Amino acid sequence: MGLFDMFKKNKASGSVAKDRLKLVLVSDRAGCSPEIMEALKNEIIQVISKYMEIDTDNLNIQITQTESDTGNGFVPAICANIPIKDVKNRSKI
Repeated sequence: MGLFDMFKKNKASGSVAKDRLKLVLVSDRAGCSPEIMEALKNEIIQVISKYMEIDTDNLNIQITQTESDTGNGFVPAICANIPIKDVKNRSKI
């Protein structure tokens, strides 16, 4: 279940509550508020949508923990799975 799944229509209230809890837990792990997570998600979508037509119904952006390159513990990492339908303005790129 992805971060954006909670924004789809026609979901049961229990499922929505579960998704909201996941968002709170992920934002806590990353050390930022749910509002910042939401703003980050929206900006990622905006930037990619500027150049490509994306499938917003099936995209998945998560913040996970990964071991740091220096071996000093774990750090947050953004993992995004964003299905691309088409590239916009191919002649300009």
